[in-house]
Amino acid sequence: MHKYFIPQKISVLIFDIDSTLYTNTEYAHEQIDCQIRQFAALRGISAEQARTMVSDFRKKWADEHEGKKISLGNLLTNFGISIEQSIEWRKTLIEPAKYLGEDKELQKSLADLSKDYCLICVTNNPLLPAHKTLDALGVSEYITDVIGLDTTYKSKPDKEIFNLALEKASSALKRKLTPEECVSIGDRYDIDLALPLEMGMGAVLVDTVKDVYRLREVLKNN
Repeated sequence: MHKYFIPQKISVLIFDIDSTLYTNTEYAHEQIDCQIRQFAALRGISAEQARTMVSDFRKKWADEHEGKKISLGNLLTNFGISIEQSIEWRKTLIEPAKYLGEDKELQKSLADLSKDYCLICVTNNPLLPAHKTLDALGVSEYITDVIGLDTTYKSKPDKEIFNLALEKASSALKRKLTPEECVSIGDRYDIDLALPLEMGMGAVLVDTVKDVYRLREVLKNN
């Protein structure tokens, strides 16, 4: 875990979902690879050829953007796959319950955090698999709102997404909040944290879900 910045006053915790609220390497890989295989079938090429195309593009993009990472949704638009198409693929191809189960420790942690903070999830997956994931983990009741790929039709990092999270939290708490009252929590710096930091939000990088279990302690000791 790495704390980049923790505000003095915190009202909102903005969580990424995948590889943040759970740790499952096989499932994390399959979410990406199932879309690459779908792209390969559409193009009439082998899965391995498609994987190479994606890998080569990631390297080229990173070289041109100071080593930063690009989300798969944004990457695929460069190959003619729209965000709308990505959404439909993910709705049909991603099945969290095949890989994930209830996490009692996560339930306990989020239940505790929800007593003092508004919990919002922001994901680059559509709402359907996002809600299925939260249900599989058994934590849906602690999440005030979810912003998915089909909410804004934009993929993180994008300011509109995080501004919407702030709006939804403001509505839930019935007062206008500022970015300085928010902390973004995720497993990818470039995708989940860099932009929130620029906006004035706090940011915590997690390595595994075990870091989320310790989040109360991290926030308290700031």
